[in-house]
Amino acid sequence: MKSQFQTVALIGKYKSPQIAEPLLKLADFLAHMGLNVLVDSLTAEHIEHHSYGVLTLAEMNGKVDLAIVLGGDGTLLDVARTLAPFGIPLVGVNQGRLGFLTDISIDTMQRTISGMLRGEFVTEKRMLLSASVMREEKHMFDSLAFNDVVIHRGNNSSMLECEVRIDDEYLYNQRADGLIVTTPTGSTAYALSAGGPILHPSLDLIALVPVAPHTLSNRPIVLKSDSVLKISMHRATDARVRFDGHTHFDLNCHDQVVVSRYIEPVHLLHPVGHSYYRTLREKLLWNQTL
Repeated sequence: MKSQFQTVALIGKYKSPQIAEPLLKLADFLAHMGLNVLVDSLTAEHIEHHSYGVLTLAEMNGKVDLAIVLGGDGTLLDVARTLAPFGIPLVGVNQGRLGFLTDISIDTMQRTISGMLRGEFVTEKRMLLSASVMREEKHMFDSLAFNDVVIHRGNNSSMLECEVRIDDEYLYNQRADGLIVTTPTGSTAYALSAGGPILHPSLDLIALVPVAPHTLSNRPIVLKSDSVLKISMHRATDARVRFDGHTHFDLNCHDQVVVSRYIEPVHLLHPVGHSYYRTLREKLLWNQTL
């Protein structure tokens, strides 16, 4: 049976020499199946003696049917932000313990991916956030976030003070160590440690989670996915906004961070039988007996 994916890109954890051997093993396996195999350019820098085509992530638009990411959840987060606008589906292979996003083991990847190429997979759409930093009505910085957009104070600064509006309606003035705007995917990341709710990844929702708020009545709130959040900084000494903990921008007083849902989702492919609740049990140790 011919696979619907004819050109497959392999992307490894950056600056990780250990990924070379399993990645080439998978590349050879896919090539023997008759697929066209390409390797991400940054990954290729750490792989010697291969004959596969090399492309940057940006060059994959329109040229790749499927991207397989070998590494961990952090690697997949980075790749997803770049490839989401292109609509390229992603498969995550974890080189260590299975993650929330990378749910295929390196030890079983050939067998599992072979089945997925025959159509034995389920597709999951996950939302992204689009965020902009405005300064005196000028765009200063833009980024996408798969997990979260986090505004936080520096190590030596006092609490942040900001005003939050939702769809231009005033919500509150917040004094806290930080403020997290999270997707359902990010609800099991930093937002969870700050007391935020766990949101099923299939939901189209945004959660706003304060970090160590000055007023204990300030609690997490769940918003509809088409909400537009405007966070205006009143005190921003040494403040910074981070996107998935990967990219960041330093904030000034009166800067405004605008966050909304990104128009394109991330398409994750999982093996048949994938269970989000099983992942929760295993990762959060809910399966331990009392």
